[in-house]
Amino acid sequence: MSWSLVFLLAAGAFAFKVLGLVIIGDRSLPAVLERCLSLIPAALIAAIVVHDTFGLGGQRLQIDARAVGVGTAVVLAWRKAPFIFVIVAGAAVTAVVRAIG
Repeated sequence: MSWSLVFLLAAGAFAFKVLGLVIIGDRSLPAVLERCLSLIPAALIAAIVVHDTFGLGGQRLQIDARAVGVGTAVVLAWRKAPFIFVIVAGAAVTAVVRAIG
């Protein structure tokens, strides 16, 4: 990827943000749209985690130690463990599974 493409994409993203401010201005969005927009960051992060965990290796689904680590982190987060513990435990379980396998 060239730097000119990176700068072009950055300028395009900035232009879209400014265009949204110019078009919408001080008006508020409908409540339904506000609720949908508030869910987008969580959905994007979940999609990135799933893509990086179960990335396709060639034409097959790749399931390895990362899946066990993410599963551990999901269970700990579900059980409301402290965030730093969730991260450290997920990484530790991934490392142990990689060392064993």
